[in-house]
Amino acid sequence: QVQLVESGGGLVQAGGSLRLSCTASGSISAVNAMGWYRQAPGKQRELVARISSSGRTNYADSVKGRFTISRDNAKNTVSLQMNSLKPEDTAIYTCNAVMTVIATIPIDYWGKGTLVTVSA
Repeated sequence: QVQLVESGGGLVQAGGSLRLSCTASGSISAVNAMGWYRQAPGKQRELVARISSSGRTNYADSVKGRFTISRDNAKNTVSLQMNSLKPEDTAIYTCNAVMTVIATIPIDYWGKGTLVTVSA
């Protein structure tokens, strides 16, 4: 069974930092792009940051310069370092990975999400 497991969410004051991590496990042949999405109350889910298997990154404009995405291909792990957090960063953050499971085509997999709350 393939799954993505996130960790690192929580409550932090504005200006603080948090680090999210996500590990893919199971019968995985290959992990392509990995990323983080978030959904705030009453809003649509949006891309926060994404990293390709070769390390190319892209970020939402709202987090550029504050968030850094990285990955460890040997461990099938993606991390999101979040600095200078703002109350508007409050959301459920969900890990995403495009993975090839044995004998299948690459498809999107999603974690269950982790809550990040930034207090003013």
